[in-house]
Amino acid sequence: MKHSELKEKALKKKNVNAIYKDLEPEFSLLRELLNARQKAGVSQAEIAKLMGTKASAITRLESSLSSGKHSPSIATLKKYANALGCHLEIKLVTIT
Repeated sequence: MKHSELKEKALKKKNVNAIYKDLEPEFSLLRELLNARQKAGVSQAEIAKLMGTKASAITRLESSLSSGKHSPSIATLKKYANALGCHLEIKLVTIT
């Protein structure tokens, strides 16, 4: 079974779909981080060095967003962004 098929099947379950929707901000942030790192052509080990930390800390940072079990601090996200030559931008959007 392909990932897309498994995801589609899982999201048909009400409780799974609700949890998935609740995690959308984390998934969105993770996509932004990974896209920025890929665009910069930087590995986890390289960004860790630029941030003055260990590669395992970057792995935890990126994986924590997909699990929803831990939210990184704004300071950590700023360091990540700065290491990639980016700046962190946070905004509130009115629910429609």
